[in-house]
Amino acid sequence: MPQARYKQLVDAYAADIREGRLAPGTRLPTHRQLAASQGLALVTASRVYAELESMGLVSGETGRGTFVREPEWPTFLGTDTQTAAASMADLSFNYPSLPGQAEQLRAALRQLAQSGDLDALLRYQPHGGRPHERAVAARHLATHGLRAPAERVLIVCGAQHGLAVAATALLRPGDVVAVDALTYYGFKGVAEAQRLELAPVPVSAEGPDLDALERLCRARRVRAIYCMPTLHNPLGWVLDQAGRERLVAIARRHDLIVIEDQVYGYLVHPQPAPLAALAPERTVYVSGLSKSVAAGLRVGFIAAPDAWLPAMERVIRSSTWNTPAVMSAIACMWMEDGTVAALEQAKREDARVRQMLARRILADLPVIAHPSSYFLWIPLAEEARADQIAMSLQRQQVAVTTAEPFATTSQVPHAIRLALGSVDMAVLEDSLEKIRRAVPAY
Repeated sequence: MPQARYKQLVDAYAADIREGRLAPGTRLPTHRQLAASQGLALVTASRVYAELESMGLVSGETGRGTFVREPEWPTFLGTDTQTAAASMADLSFNYPSLPGQAEQLRAALRQLAQSGDLDALLRYQPHGGRPHERAVAARHLATHGLRAPAERVLIVCGAQHGLAVAATALLRPGDVVAVDALTYYGFKGVAEAQRLELAPVPVSAEGPDLDALERLCRARRVRAIYCMPTLHNPLGWVLDQAGRERLVAIARRHDLIVIEDQVYGYLVHPQPAPLAALAPERTVYVSGLSKSVAAGLRVGFIAAPDAWLPAMERVIRSSTWNTPAVMSAIACMWMEDGTVAALEQAKREDARVRQMLARRILADLPVIAHPSSYFLWIPLAEEARADQIAMSLQRQQVAVTTAEPFATTSQVPHAIRLALGSVDMAVLEDSLEKIRRAVPAY
């Protein structure tokens, strides 16, 4: 088909959607039907829909078809804390905080001001952290099942920075990285910035399809795998020991770099052994304090093989030079005096209480979640439209996330994710009641 004809079809559909002639939720012809009706090649019909999807006007799902999206509904909602207005009950983003944490920070700042060499905090720091702080971080990681010498631990500006450091140091543009078909959107952003190719692996509520991962590695030159084996975001599963051992075996057989994201691991108690404990020679372990302590405390940790550390320290130098000294000092103070451990325990209990509330109110919905997770996943019925449900809830001052930010394939499931930890219990209960009523209505 001439380029002009292809563009005409895209423009015509776009105009019909934007001007309301094709209403949100309308099912469009199948790819084959569009090709037949317009005299197009099938690949060209697919290209028309792909262009419309990239414009945020339609969404497609295997076995269901292509549907008109709610035009007002942003595909990125839930990935930016500025999206939700102050009046909105924000169930789109997880930044759990407990009563009394502000006073803990005041006390820590007073203690920091009254002790130690403050002049040292005003100077540049070693790129990977001061030696005594790396030792504190190593002891903290040991409480989560990873025994690594301080020399193999780097301090970074949060786990997101840790993922970026790992990808920049170890991967090159065009490298193929295996990821779950639904995965943490922050790593998708890292991959886009580094021009990595994400190869999706099917995933269910029980975990990744490791047979599919094996087939992928046999068919393609996969350089790395990014995974969240302990409390997956957004599905909440914890990979069992057999699955961990098999994943490690696949990584060794195909010489994969393993990037292990453990930012939510603290919510699982007792924690299973991290992949970095099973395959320390090829695993980059990334964690941080943004969820377990506070999002504003931008302190994270990398544990990696000795041979990879110089490249990572160079990336830290070129990106942030070092973690802000005051933040790392407070983080180390809290790791040493038991504050972090106490907050982790309190948040595990808080998350369990919130999950029980959600499961009680949403008992008639097919909720997928770990019992001590701060989020849950709701797959929608056959004809339900996630964007319409999300827009309806937004009008009721409740922000939720649809599946788009997490999806690594063009076939996005119709589902919503709820983040339970960012509002007080009364607001959460009211919001869950609105969700209970809204989902069946669509």
